Amino acid sequence: MGPGLLSLVVFIALIIIWAVVLKRNIVEAAIVCVIILPFFGGVEQGPELLVGSIKYVLNYEVLYASLAFVFMSFLLQYSDLLGGMLKIFTRLFGRLKGGPAYVNTAISSALGCMSGGNTPNAATAGAFTAEWLLKSGWSREQAATLIAANGGLAAGFPPCAGLFIVLGFPTVAGVVGEGSLYAALFITGLYQVLWRVVYIHFVVRKNGIKPTLQGEQEPVGAVLRKYGYSMSLFLGAIISVLMTMGPIPNYFSSLSEVWSDAMESINLLVWLPTLMILILLVLDGKNIAKHFTSWEDAVEKFIPHLSNIGGLLFFIFAASNTISKLGLGDDVVALLDQMNLSPIVTVFVIYILIAFVAGPLSSTATLTAVGLVAHAILVGVGMDPLLAAASILMVSSTEGASPPASGALFVACGLTECDPPKIYMPLIFWFVVPITLIACFIAMGVLPMPVQ
Repeated sequence: MGPGLLSLVVFIALIIIWAVVLKRNIVEAAIVCVIILPFFGGVEQGPELLVGSIKYVLNYEVLYASLAFVFMSFLLQYSDLLGGMLKIFTRLFGRLKGGPAYVNTAISSALGCMSGGNTPNAATAGAFTAEWLLKSGWSREQAATLIAANGGLAAGFPPCAGLFIVLGFPTVAGVVGEGSLYAALFITGLYQVLWRVVYIHFVVRKNGIKPTLQGEQEPVGAVLRKYGYSMSLFLGAIISVLMTMGPIPNYFSSLSEVWSDAMESINLLVWLPTLMILILLVLDGKNIAKHFTSWEDAVEKFIPHLSNIGGLLFFIFAASNTISKLGLGDDVVALLDQMNLSPIVTVFVIYILIAFVAGPLSSTATLTAVGLVAHAILVGVGMDPLLAAASILMVSSTEGASPPASGALFVACGLTECDPPKIYMPLIFWFVVPITLIACFIAMGVLPMPVQ
């Protein structure tokens, strides 16, 4: 076993032991990995690799993007925009059979596009819709299953922490464009939403659920006029994507070399969170400011949000860079030569492994532990790097539906007063297994991905 593969094995083992056995903060394990992994290349080479990995991260624009989305998620907690979105979703879906279920799915998807965590996602969407679901005819188990599963949409839609972790993989960086992966993850998120529609339709027919009266008091136009401004937040993502992908950048690039250089300098992962934060502050900055007594108070409340995910990403990126420099790619190729598995079998084995690890670990911890080696193996057996990356992110998002340690699961059960073990099998049957299968079909090119 070469130093690259050996360092990866140690990396995975430390992460899992630290989080599951010792029940310590995963950031601590990442720090330990950054310190010890460089020395797998030798005592003399170790210090140079360590310093090089730190320099790499400090100049990595993906780190800025990830921290910016953490900041945006923090601001949204104190904003009234989410309430406005709820009014719109309620009015649009209130007349449908299973309306509250569609509202919960829509809110979870919207929050997922704003970089929420799986557990906060389930808590926020569930707080608005749990009682509504129960009153409309959903059983406690069915409502808890949907709320917990929808929590995973925070990791199923971009931007999410997992997206930035995957972009740091040595088998992804420089091979898969940031914009392409962003778009691909959005499409896999839509596949997940479509599957949730199947589940909602099943429950509605099984329980004989009728439309609710929620949201029928005002015309749609009146609701949109009153709260439609809250949806303007998504302009930050729309503008950034349009300026980096498709006909607009192609047109300007064709005008002259100066315009071409200017368009190439626009970085999606820098401008997307920046524009969304600016729009959020313009729309609701005064209201957000009322929640803080001073700048010092705001900083004190923000630091806990930043320290965990920010520290994790910083040291994970550094460790990934070290593993790459130690020759992981060559080691994986050598290992694959000995395994002799068919590509299709390899895909299923890898994704079952990821879904299994997502049970005790979060989506970010899952990607940290097994994402890198999974992507390397998939690419090694001929899978498209973009499809492999997007589908790996899709499987890791099953964290919200993976018993027994899902935070979203316990939040959902708390909101619906459901006994957690009662939804273990429904979550696995309705969400973990189907989403894993959909991801396999995406990786193999069976399901269409227009971003290719």
